[in-house]
Amino acid sequence: MIDTLRTPDERFADLPGFPWAPHYIDDLPGYEGMRAARIDEGPRDAEQVFLCLHGEPSWSYLYRRMIPVFLDSGARVVAPDFFGFGRSDKPVRQEDYSFDFHRNYIIALIERLDLTNITLVVQDWGGLIGLTLPVAESIRPRIARLIVMNTGIGTGQSPGAGFMAWKNYALSTPDLPIGALIARGTPHLTPAEIAAYDAPYPDASYKAGAQVWPALVPVDPDMAGAAYGRAAVAFWSTQWDGPCFMAVGDADPVLGPPQMAALRANIRGCPEPLMIKGGGHFVQEWGEEIARAALAHFGGR
Repeated sequence: MIDTLRTPDERFADLPGFPWAPHYIDDLPGYEGMRAARIDEGPRDAEQVFLCLHGEPSWSYLYRRMIPVFLDSGARVVAPDFFGFGRSDKPVRQEDYSFDFHRNYIIALIERLDLTNITLVVQDWGGLIGLTLPVAESIRPRIARLIVMNTGIGTGQSPGAGFMAWKNYALSTPDLPIGALIARGTPHLTPAEIAAYDAPYPDASYKAGAQVWPALVPVDPDMAGAAYGRAAVAFWSTQWDGPCFMAVGDADPVLGPPQMAALRANIRGCPEPLMIKGGGHFVQEWGEEIARAALAHFGGR
C-alpha cells in the first residue's frame, strides 16, 4: 500500500486563468485507491484529442494558455496531473516513484478514457514519458500528431552539467521553492500565478515527487526507462509518419536549442521549430502563440 497525501481543495480556489473543474479517477489498474486528477474539456466525441503532459515541477496549470486555443478548434483537451503533482494524490516516499510508475499511469489513463486520434503535447518530463508511449503497442495507433517543446528522450546519456546540478539541488532540498523555480525563467508571471504553482504543496511533506523526479531521468544505460527511450528513438526516427510541430524556448539553459536540435534529428519529418525568443524552460507560459502556430501548421484543427 502506497502512503499518499491529498492536497486540500481549498488550496486550488481562484486559480488565475484556470477555470476548468478537475475530473478524478481512483481505480486505475495498479493505482487503486490513489486519486488521479485531470482537466478534461471539450466534446467527448471530438475528432481531435489533445493530450497535454506536464513536467517537473509543474502541473496541468502550465497548459492554461494553450487549452483555450485547442478548445476553440472544437477539440477535446485532456491534461492530467502526474501523481505527486497538481491535484493528484502524492506518495510521501521517494522510493514509491519510478519511471514505470509515471509511464504506466498515463498508459492506464489513455486506455481507461479510450483516447484515440491523440495529438500528443509534451514538455520536460511530459516528453520523457510521452515520447516513449508509442513503444506500447496498445498506445501506438492512438497517437496521430505531436507537439513537442523543450524536452528530450532518456536513452541513458546525461543531458549535461546543468541538469546534473539541478538533480543534485532537487534531491538535497526537501522544501523545493516550486513557484519561485518556475518564475525564475518566466519573468512575466504574476504573484498569483506563482502561488498557483505552489498550491499543490501545503508543506514539504507533499514534495517527494518533485524532489525525486530529476533523479529518475535515465542518464545511465541501465537505468529504468532507458530501454524505452532507445526504442522510442527507433520509432520516432524510422516509423513515425504523422504531422509534427516543435517549439523551443531559446533561453532554456538545460533543454534549449542544442538539445532540441538533437531531438528534432530523431523525429522523422519534424519541421524547423518555432523559436520563442526569451522563452524559458516552461515555454507553455508563451503557449497561446505556440498553440495557434501549431494549429495553423496542422491546418486549423
